[in-house]
Amino acid sequence: MSDFPTGFQFGVSTAAYQIEGAVDEDGRGPSIWDTFSRTPGTTRGGATGDVACDHYHRWESDLDLIQELGATAYRCSVAWPRVQPTGEGPANAAGLAFYDRLVDGMLTRGIDPVVTLFHWDLPQALQDRGGWADRDTAMRFGEYAELVGEALGDRVKLWVTLNEPYIHLVLGHVLGIHAPGLRLGMDLLPVIHHQLLGHGLAVSALRRVSTAPVTLANNYSPVWPKSDAEDDQTAAMFYDLVQNRLFTDPVLLGEYPPIVEGLTGGADIDSIVLDGDLRVISQPIDALGVNYYNPSLISAPLPGEDLPFSRLDITGYPTTDFGWPVVPSALRDLLVTLRGTYGDRLPPIWITESGCSYAPVDDQFRIDYHAGHLDAVREAIAAGVDVRGYCAWSLLDNFEWAEGYDQRFGLVHVDFTTQERTRRASFDWFRRVCTSAAPRPDLQGGPTG
Repeated sequence: MSDFPTGFQFGVSTAAYQIEGAVDEDGRGPSIWDTFSRTPGTTRGGATGDVACDHYHRWESDLDLIQELGATAYRCSVAWPRVQPTGEGPANAAGLAFYDRLVDGMLTRGIDPVVTLFHWDLPQALQDRGGWADRDTAMRFGEYAELVGEALGDRVKLWVTLNEPYIHLVLGHVLGIHAPGLRLGMDLLPVIHHQLLGHGLAVSALRRVSTAPVTLANNYSPVWPKSDAEDDQTAAMFYDLVQNRLFTDPVLLGEYPPIVEGLTGGADIDSIVLDGDLRVISQPIDALGVNYYNPSLISAPLPGEDLPFSRLDITGYPTTDFGWPVVPSALRDLLVTLRGTYGDRLPPIWITESGCSYAPVDDQFRIDYHAGHLDAVREAIAAGVDVRGYCAWSLLDNFEWAEGYDQRFGLVHVDFTTQERTRRASFDWFRRVCTSAAPRPDLQGGPTG
């Protein structure tokens, strides 16, 4: 849109396991999502990412779609087990060659490669040795980052080390509804800390082999207390620290919020957070990736709740097919709050994901969603927040983790039987946005569904 700052980038995002398929080709090893999705009862309809969008074979035509869209950035991810089948050792040449072709294909189409190193597909061999609960996984991640950086670092325009470590923690290690399917109780600090240490080691590795800027992408959710009552306010403050600050304070401030003392499972915190770790984690990054979908309404724990808070349904707003409330103004508030919280330590922001699940091809709801959230970004920029880009989630309908193929986020509809791609109405609208031809929407009433 013409009223965004000069150089502001519009893009789209995907993730390797959600679109690539070809899980047994060219030396790729198994990931935790291969194992998890093949376990009966873990995904809707028993769906797996074995084929997904078959992007591994259709990547050229998918890049043609991005070029047609006019997007100047494509945030994709590298599948760690495609590059290192067991999570360590030399690179698998055939697997790395795929990403080499993919990056070159973006550049020939005028698309900036924004490359995520970890989007939840940990090599199963590393999980078998403890996964992120084991410090060695962080070390292996740093080595993997250097391998990928050496191969692609002369062409990648922005690196993203981790995607949503908070969501990977909660859904994969607390609730057990994502891979690796664990329920660790309150013994969570090792998983938290080793993801962050892996991030820091990856930053160091990428600095050695690439001049491209580096970030990580966190999932953020503005927190709304249910009431002014002290117990609701306390619960909301705790939730805010967990979701919005647990994976941000160590990176930007070099310290954990005090809640980590209750997440050690009784272990001595100094046995997990070793001397010098926070210096590695807090080395400067060039941007902060913000993934945003909805705010959270929080109350004091309801009867029977084991956690120190309860999440409540938000009513009075349109909802996506996932049932998530659509509140664009909360994105503006989030960005302004990040600026107020971290001040000069906050680097420029990229909206690395935002989108909605909505099935129809004639998807005015999705148009309204993105128009409203772009308007929120514009308002945050006007309020002094430095935002550099907005990547819509997602280019394609894809494997939506535990939900299988029932939830559809794509600007492009995918028939998973024939692999036929159909441009939705939102694709044509976003194309006009990307080419600065879309009129500024009048969204005073908010999105409608």
